[in-house]
Amino acid sequence: MFSYLDIGLKFALGLVCVIVQINLLGKGNLAPTSAVDQIQNYVLGGIIGGMIYNTDITLLQFFLILLIWTLIVLIVKFISNHNRFLRRFVTGEPHTIVQNGQILVSVATRFGLSASELSLKLRSAGVTDISEVKRAVLEQNGQITVTMQGDDAVKYPLIVDTVIDSTILELINKDESWVLDNLKKQHYQLADVYYAVYRGGTLSVTPYPDHDQS
Repeated sequence: MFSYLDIGLKFALGLVCVIVQINLLGKGNLAPTSAVDQIQNYVLGGIIGGMIYNTDITLLQFFLILLIWTLIVLIVKFISNHNRFLRRFVTGEPHTIVQNGQILVSVATRFGLSASELSLKLRSAGVTDISEVKRAVLEQNGQITVTMQGDDAVKYPLIVDTVIDSTILELINKDESWVLDNLKKQHYQLADVYYAVYRGGTLSVTPYPDHDQS
């Protein structure tokens, strides 16, 4: 039997679930930056939208389904945050698509990016001459970040979530041993590093809270 009270309670429960997921998983799913964020939003929207008006699904069943989906998302989030290989599989990683004015066609075709789409993205980033591009990176959300020739500063982090970006090492003419030596001088190990950027010839490190020297 159709009941406005039942629908209202389902709406309220769905809203609470959305708020809980946003607060537990961070604000990334408000403006999705990866495929997982998109899927999370789509599935949650489908669950709420598809079941609210179904009178055969009780409030308890609706709650249990939302709970199961929230637990699945939390487990995937937790594991991906603690396993770099799963993180790469789940959230992906940025890829250099233009290097020193040359388009890396194999990278573009691997991710289904046509020449016209790439051209549009470059124009949107303010690029009029591709030969002036020092590096263009295809981000996880499909956007392109561009560094032009002559830019003094490297605009990309050298270490993200304990992973060293080998492409940035090439840009600054350094190697992994230089990175590890610098971390050692600052009393850090690679596993301690949340974020690190090359700035003014030195490595500026932001550690995980448990490893914060301060």
